[in-house]
Amino acid sequence: MPDRTPPAIEPTIRVTTMPADANAYGDIFGGWLMGQMDMAAGLVAARRSRGRAVTVAMDGMQFHAPVSVGDEVSVYAQLTKVGRTSMQIDVEAWRRHREEDERELVTQASFTFVAVGADKKPRAVDA
Repeated sequence: MPDRTPPAIEPTIRVTTMPADANAYGDIFGGWLMGQMDMAAGLVAARRSRGRAVTVAMDGMQFHAPVSVGDEVSVYAQLTKVGRTSMQIDVEAWRRHREEDERELVTQASFTFVAVGADKKPRAVDA
């Protein structure tokens, strides 16, 4: 993996990992990390659609490095495409050891959300 730096935006979510989120070896569960990424993408989707939006797909999730108990995880979510009812949001998760400044990309994925109305049926994003 080439040297990279985090996106030049504020993280959508920043959290410290806890023992309840890890296996017996102190490694954070991939599902926990995926959940954080889905939440971050959901925040961006709800803000853009000005209402409820639901996850319909996640593509291309790749794990580049492990996350350990006590690491700070910063999740960056950026809207990359808007359709009539759907939105694509690219998400990256970066980790930083508690006592260090260096950050490392740990995973990334692309999420697709659909804006829905009170009837839970798709609605126009710009409605």
